[in-house]
This record gives sequence, C-alpha cells and structure tokens, in this order.
Amino acid sequence: MDSLDDKDSLLVAKQAGVALARIEALRYRALSRLSKVRGGVRSVVQEVALELSLVDGFAGSLVATGVALTSRLPRTLSLMDRGKVSGFAARKVAEATAWLSDEDSLVADAALESRLPDKNSEQVRKAASYAATRADRSGAERRTAERREGRRLSMAQGDAGVASIEVVDGPVEKVTAAYQRIHREARALRNQGDTRTMDQLRADIALDLLLGGQGGVSERAEVFLYMDLTTYLGLNDDPVKMAGHGYIPAGLGRHIATGPDTVLRRIITDPLSGQVHDLGRTRYRPDAATAEFVRVRDRECRRPGCDRAAHTCELDHSIPWQFQGETNVADLVTYCRRDHRLKDEPGWIYRLDPDGSLTVTTPTGQTHTSTPPPLHEPRPDSLPF
Repeated sequence: MDSLDDKDSLLVAKQAGVALARIEALRYRALSRLSKVRGGVRSVVQEVALELSLVDGFAGSLVATGVALTSRLPRTLSLMDRGKVSGFAARKVAEATAWLSDEDSLVADAALESRLPDKNSEQVRKAASYAATRADRSGAERRTAERREGRRLSMAQGDAGVASIEVVDGPVEKVTAAYQRIHREARALRNQGDTRTMDQLRADIALDLLLGGQGGVSERAEVFLYMDLTTYLGLNDDPVKMAGHGYIPAGLGRHIATGPDTVLRRIITDPLSGQVHDLGRTRYRPDAATAEFVRVRDRECRRPGCDRAAHTCELDHSIPWQFQGETNVADLVTYCRRDHRLKDEPGWIYRLDPDGSLTVTTPTGQTHTSTPPPLHEPRPDSLPF
C-alpha cells in the first residue's frame, strides 16, 4: 500500500466499497433466510446479536433490512450485488419504505432503481422517502399525522457532568425554524466577537431560551417550501420539498403554507424541465433579487452530496471575481461555509454550466456533478403550442 499514489489509493478504496456492498448483500440474504427458517420469531434478533456481537437494536435493523431486500426491494438488493449501493444506504431504503404494503414497496423499489447508484446515504434516504410517499400518498398523510402525534421530549444522562435533551418527532417546520433561529443568533454573537465555538453557542442559546432567557439577538426564522400551484390548491398530492430536510406529504405542505405568518412567493418554471425560470417580484434591488433567485434555484448547497439549505449558505462565483467572474445568476452558486472553504483548496476545479449544473473535479481527477432538482415533473402538455 505504501507504493500507491493518491489516485490509486482512492481507486482501491472505491473498489473495496464495491466488494463490501456485495458481501453485505450476502449477509442480508443469510439473515433473511435465518428469519424465514425460524418462522420470523423475535428471538432471531437476539441470536444474531449474540453471534455477531451486536446490540439488539442494530441486529434487529439488519434482520429487518434483509427480509425487506429479499422480498419487497429486489432491485435495491440487485444494486448491492453490483456494488452500486452500500449496505448502510440499503438500510435507509428499507426504513423509508417499511410502512408500505408489499405491492407499493415494489413500486417504490422500481422507481428508485435509477436514482440510487452513486448516491450517499442521505441522498438515498430522501429519494426513498419521496418514492414511498408517491407510492402511497394517502398512507403517507396518515403516517405523518401519527408521527407528529407521537412527539416527545427525551433526556439522556451522560458521564463527566453532561447530559442531552432532544425533541423527538417534533413538527418539522417548527424544529427547522427553531434551529435556524438558534443558529442565526449564534452567528450574530460570533460576529460580535464571542470566542465560543458555534456548537457551544448553539447549545448555550438553546438552553438559555428553554430556561426563560433571551438567547442572543432575536431574528425571524424562515422555512423554505417548494410546492407547485396545483399541489397548493389541492389539485394533486405531489410530495413537497422542504429545503434542508427532504420531502413531506402534500397535506403537511399545505398546512405549513397556509399558516398565519406564511409569505408566499411566485416562482415561474420551465414546463419542459421544471427548473426555475424567474421569480415573480415587484421589489428588491437587483443584487438582492439575484441572490434570492440563486438560492431559490439551488435550494441546497451545490457541492454534490451536501444538503444544507441554500438560505443558510453563502453565495460564491464559480469563476473567481479576480478572473473576470460576474455577479449574475450564470456565475453564482450557493455553498455552505464548509464547502465554500473546500472550493479554495488546491486541485479542486468547479465549472457551472448555463443550465445550473455544477461539475466538481477533485485533485485526483474524479468528476462529480450536481444539478438543481426541478420543482415539478416536466409538463410538456402545459405548453400553448
């Protein structure tokens, strides 16, 4: 291994990942067979936990995933056999579709076959959630209501004088808005010279607010939903995208969008591609309008695989300003703070195409592309000609 250069090292790691996916597919098949032979009894989980030296919860997840892959998700299992999907990502698919009927699971599995290869686990989770929601839209509404009804606050004691508190299954719009408020107040304190880390500031502000304090500098929190007009009007039930979170059922999207403090913005899309074409507006200076358009178009950080919401990201030129980069929608993209710094590392090359696709070339010559997802499925029938 000491003789490998950077490209060969990356290639070996990638090939090892392919081999691991195939081995994990074999393990899932074996665990599924074990469960079938034993008649699906619950004690199979404890037996697997003991034999593989795993905690019960993880062992149960492996067994459940194995059963799902061999019965309801055969195409996802086939992708594992080809090294296209990891065992961890396959578990995300199994978990996201676990509430579906066998018939609907097969529909979701077929829809995912072309969407899963070469995606990271978070992208797989979102894609699987979207496919599951489309496969059973009414079921998704019921499941969402049940999960939101089960919200709770939990506390876990730790060692060395620490403990954790968590809101479990809280309404996504409130949790997202709460986090954004805390994050913005933490950023404001850092900009004022506070020496605590952002993690420390967010934790301290959250606890201060819970205990009745004022936190940092109060600022209105924002949650960004992407929903087409026909969904908003209830004419269809297409899943709705929440920036930084993923897809939610149409009914929940309409519930959030009709809230008393909601601000709606008209977005004009290309019917053939579903991509953002223009924003309806009668205000804002040109520079503010440009920034808003880019954030609406991108929705999330544009580094392939990153899902930080665009409204929390920074704008940057794909062609640096000092090299004649221009401040317009054809040259601006959103990056979270981490990936903005990565862009300036030696050997990283970024190219933005006219359609908004961003191609990133790594120091070892590998290329990865991200394209702003369409706001809706292409609708050629809506054209007037």
